[in-house]
Amino acid sequence: MDTKPGIRPRLGPWHMLDVASRYAFPGGQTVIVLLLLSAPLGLPGQAQLQPAWAMTSVFFWSLYRPASMPALLVFATGLLLDLLAQGPVGIYVLILLLIHGSVLRYRRTLTRSVFALVWLAFIGMAGAAALAEWLLEAVLTWSPVPPWPGLFEFGVAAGLYPMLALYLITLHRGRAAPEQAS
Repeated sequence: MDTKPGIRPRLGPWHMLDVASRYAFPGGQTVIVLLLLSAPLGLPGQAQLQPAWAMTSVFFWSLYRPASMPALLVFATGLLLDLLAQGPVGIYVLILLLIHGSVLRYRRTLTRSVFALVWLAFIGMAGAAALAEWLLEAVLTWSPVPPWPGLFEFGVAAGLYPMLALYLITLHRGRAAPEQAS
């Protein structure tokens, strides 16, 4: 944004569309990747890649571009993930909203931290999410649930975060950056 005083040219409809699409990119990309991961691709651990992607995406975009990841979008992403996972509806909605709220709460500290501390914060949130998912599923189904799928999901999310974050950082600083709209 130009802060110099003076006359600026009027922003045309294409420029405004460009800016709007860059702001919508994080949510759109999150949903598209979730839908792609629901296709029968035959990837090992594909069912655990969906929540890992959703948690990583909500964590990253809530931290670095919170205007592009509002709570309503996080709610819709969690609902989509619940429907794709075919489990009790509301679990991922709650988990993703808690991650979003936690990131916003500690955003000032996390944005000033080195990557290792941000990754450690994500690992803590992914662990809490796996525990919450296990407890909520046990309570909502009124049956004992084995903890192994949740632990595997936690391991996938924690292990893939650096690679996914590198990809998202590239997008955040590149073509998806609203500041680069022309």
